[in-house]
Amino acid sequence: MAKQRSKRPKPSAPPEELTVVVCRGGDCGSRRKHPEVDHSAQLTAFRDGTAGSAKVVPSKCLDACEHSNVVVVLPSEAGSAAGATPVWIGEVNDTAVTSDIVEWVNAGGPGVAPDPTLVSIQEFRPTRLSRSELQPGHALP
Repeated sequence: MAKQRSKRPKPSAPPEELTVVVCRGGDCGSRRKHPEVDHSAQLTAFRDGTAGSAKVVPSKCLDACEHSNVVVVLPSEAGSAAGATPVWIGEVNDTAVTSDIVEWVNAGGPGVAPDPTLVSIQEFRPTRLSRSELQPGHALP
């Protein structure tokens, strides 16, 4: 006897949320290079500040050490639909930049909310090699 298929509707997938990638390899997260930065507190600020708005992922080296500390904000489905691409932000070494990123992510991030001034100033274009670090199975756990 064949199994009957359930007539219940399949649950719809939740809308894709933003992802905040916080580099913690190489020079990013290094007390040697940035002794004035509390790297653990910064990661906690991203996680706590964006809870419910984004997934925060510490990564292996994103190969953009000249811009350390590096944070990449990957757009949500809505942001991608609006044409947004990942935003690479360098020199995230103080609480003002961290706070601006958190507020921006909570407002919708790339393609949804306007870039804060500090994000615009510190945004950089990564190399092709650096961009490849965000490919599935590479830098992201």
